[in-house]
Amino acid sequence: MSQTARRLLLISNSTTYGRDFLDHVEPDLKEMFGTTRRILFIPYALYDRAAYTAKARARLAAMGYPLDSIHEAPCPARAVEGAEALFVGGGNTFRLLKALYEAEVLDPIRRRVAQGIPFVGSSAGSIVAGPSLKTTKDMPIVQPPSFEALGLVRFQISPHYLDPDPHSTHMGETQEERILQFLEENDAPVVGLREGSWLVVEENSTRLKGRTGARVFRRGFDPVEVQPGATLDPYIHLTGLS
Repeated sequence: MSQTARRLLLISNSTTYGRDFLDHVEPDLKEMFGTTRRILFIPYALYDRAAYTAKARARLAAMGYPLDSIHEAPCPARAVEGAEALFVGGGNTFRLLKALYEAEVLDPIRRRVAQGIPFVGSSAGSIVAGPSLKTTKDMPIVQPPSFEALGLVRFQISPHYLDPDPHSTHMGETQEERILQFLEENDAPVVGLREGSWLVVEENSTRLKGRTGARVFRRGFDPVEVQPGATLDPYIHLTGLS
């Protein structure tokens, strides 16, 4: 897809401790949506789509943005084609991707993002912006026809990233170990996005924002710590990806 018109906001989490839904990212949401008149919400990651839509509708209305939901549209693909902006909410990544396939909206979403409309993803909604859902931590409660996702960016996202705790007695794999296992079999870089952080993708540049930073993993390289305000471009371009 065209990389020159992209405008994406990819959020680790929609709610941070001690704050309400989307409060921590509101300024960047407003900047991303700009003069958008209506937003198309995709609530497929949660079972109760109506309740999720009502929550998002109330919050976006408080920012001045009316919201429609794709699950209310007679033709989901046509709703995407006519959308001025897209917001894909979080939840279970397998359920989200399966529903995107069933609604036949992956290609329409790719086309509209390539044409420059804003795309906002949160948690699972951020994961499906990448090449695949292989870096999700969710249980496969349903089976999508493929792990292939939207490919709006060519790096993977691992949201809700937790650093290894040297004092923990938990003997299971850490998130870092699972990402390193992914890189044993795959080439795409992985951004471990801590809660309270998000990525702003504009054209060919990817910048980290928020307050908690991120960790970038690449096959054949040591992990790199990235601070808020920094660009990820030197790291995600090392493998010829963007």
